[in-house]
Amino acid sequence: MLVILFRFLSVFPLPILHGLGSALGWLVYLLSSGYRQRLKDHISRAGFSDSLRPAIMEAGKNLMELPFIWCANPARVLRTVKVENWELVQAALEAKKGVIFLTPHLGCFEIVAQTIAAKTPLTVLYRPPRKAALKPLIEGARAREGLMLAPANLSGVRIMLKALKKGELIGLLPDQVPQQGEGVWANFFGKPGYTMTLPAKMHTMTGAPIILTYAERLPHGRGFVVRFVAFDAILEGDATQQANTINTAMEQLIARCPAQYFWSYNRYKTPDGVHGPEQESA
Repeated sequence: MLVILFRFLSVFPLPILHGLGSALGWLVYLLSSGYRQRLKDHISRAGFSDSLRPAIMEAGKNLMELPFIWCANPARVLRTVKVENWELVQAALEAKKGVIFLTPHLGCFEIVAQTIAAKTPLTVLYRPPRKAALKPLIEGARAREGLMLAPANLSGVRIMLKALKKGELIGLLPDQVPQQGEGVWANFFGKPGYTMTLPAKMHTMTGAPIILTYAERLPHGRGFVVRFVAFDAILEGDATQQANTINTAMEQLIARCPAQYFWSYNRYKTPDGVHGPEQESA
């Protein structure tokens, strides 16, 4: 049923979907006290309270654009995308060491992988949804030509390492909360968040350069701009120091368009089996 609904919505123009999304964003914000409080707390902590109102609407757009991104014809989707600074990626490809893309929950992060995969093969880390009903929709939507999915487990890590060693590209969501044993507590906008260590490990093991990327959502449904940004920091020290360095880079990226970050994401949760930051520091 959900697949049918998404396919139905995918035929609508992006401006209409974004208009509906703006209204949906306000509706969810007003009706859900838990959602409202988390969004307000997170955006205030980061120092972007002035962006609260547009962030409410952008969150709704993020949801309503998914049928278009996942179910519309790929050529139609890609016509809505402009790309900036691809030469940064091209130079890395020519070095034949692979590339590690880090894409936070910023803007239309779902379209970034499709944009890259349309130019060159890309493998992205993928965590299956908890609800079985969502699995065929999400997996089918993401399985586009040139885009490979690697499960978020040891097998998937091996797949990604193999891709890097062949000089190919991989993609990760560095602000996604990892599972037990896959992260460390590192500061994210001044508060400890359980942060994955995989990007730094991949970089250290292969020498593959890190490139930051995000897709800024243009006003009035005019499309998206996928931007590639050099990662100039040096990953040194232990796993926690490296995670702090990556989180700092994410903060700087988010500051470019703070209204489009997914502030309602439960970034500071403690995964099952993981000691809280207070316990670890004791």
